[in-house]
Amino acid sequence: MIEKNRDCIEQARKKLNALAKEYNNDFQHPVVIKQSMLLDELINQYSRSGKQQEKPIIFD
Repeated sequence: MIEKNRDCIEQARKKLNALAKEYNNDFQHPVVIKQSMLLDELINQYSRSGKQQEKPIIFD
C-alpha cells in the first residue's frame, strides 16, 4: 500500500512538472494549481498513513 502511494505521488509530481512546462512555468495557471493541490493531498495522505503505522500500541 505504501509503495502504491509513493508511485501515485511520483506520477502526480511528474504530471505537475509537465503541466508547468506546458503553461510556460505559470504556477498561477488554474490547471497547474489544481495538479499541485492533488499532489499536496496525496503527500498528506501518505504522511498520515505513515504516522498511523508508527503509533505505539498501548495495553491497559
